[in-house]
Amino acid sequence: MLDAAVKALSQMISPPMRSILWRSIGLALVLIIVLAIGLQRLLSWFATSGAVWLEELLGPGWHSSIDILSWIVSIAAGLGVVFGGIFLMPAITSLVASLFVDDVADIVEREHYPAEQPGVALPFSQAILEGIKTALLTILIYLAALPLVLFAGAGFLIFFLATAWLLGREYFELAAMRFRPPEEAKAMRRDNAATIFTAGLFIAAFVSIPIVNLATPIFAMAFMVHMHKRLSGPRPELIAPARQMR
Repeated sequence: MLDAAVKALSQMISPPMRSILWRSIGLALVLIIVLAIGLQRLLSWFATSGAVWLEELLGPGWHSSIDILSWIVSIAAGLGVVFGGIFLMPAITSLVASLFVDDVADIVEREHYPAEQPGVALPFSQAILEGIKTALLTILIYLAALPLVLFAGAGFLIFFLATAWLLGREYFELAAMRFRPPEEAKAMRRDNAATIFTAGLFIAAFVSIPIVNLATPIFAMAFMVHMHKRLSGPRPELIAPARQMR
C-alpha cells in the first residue's frame, strides 16, 4: 500500500500528468470560491433573518438556544471562505475527480501495467453522477458532525475518518468500474472494506494538507488504480464481458 502511494505521488508531477494536474487544480479553485462564498452568504442569512424565522417556528422558549446558535453561526460566517475551503474540499475533489478519472487512470495503466488490458472509460454521465452522490453524502455527514467540531475536539477525528471512508470508497469504485460492472465493483469494495478504508486514510491525510489538497483527485485516482490492480491479482483478462458491452 505504501508503495502504491509513493508511485501515485511520484507520477503526479510527471510530464504526461501535468496538464491534468493544472486543469484539476484550476477547477477545484473555482469551485472552492463559488461554494465558500455561497456558504458565507447562507450563514450570514441565518445569523440575521434565519434566526428570527427559526424562533418564530420553534417558539419563544428556544430564544436563548437560538441566540447561542446565531452567535456561533455569525463567527462561522466571518470565516466563510476559509471554513468552506477546509470542510468542503473533500466534496469538491469528488466532483473534480469525476471529470478526470479516466485521463488519470489511462496514464497510470499505460506506464505501470503496459502488458495488461487497459480499462474502459466510464460513461461521462455515470462518472458525474458518482461524483455528485459522493459530494452530497460528504456534505451531509459533515453537517451532522459539525456540532461535535464546535463543542468537542472529537469532531475533527470524525471528519478525518469520514473522509477516509467516503473518498476511499469513491475512488476505488471509480477505478474498479473501468474493468467491472458497477455492482461487481461495489461488491469488490465491500469484500475488501478494511483494506480500502486503510487506503482511504492516505487520501484523507493528503486532502487535509492546505494547498497540496488541490491535487487530491490526481493522487487519489492514481493510488486507487494501483490498489485495484493489486486486489484483483494476476488476471490478464480483467475486463468482464458485462463491462465490455457498456
